[in-house]
Amino acid sequence: MKSENIPADIKSKSLKEARDEINEILIKLESQNLDLNNVEDAYKRLMNLNKHVENLFKIKSKEISDL
Repeated sequence: MKSENIPADIKSKSLKEARDEINEILIKLESQNLDLNNVEDAYKRLMNLNKHVENLFKIKSKEISDL
């Protein structure tokens, strides 16, 4: 999944905001009261958030390496 495929509302999130939303989704997915109709959407959002976090880490790593 390329970064250009990540929705704008996710791209604008800070690392903390993305991490918090990831945690919320994981709690929902681990819940016993799981709504199976929303699992696929939640999983896709989770993957996009994860990719966004990965991209943020790559950017920071490059900045540190350049120093």
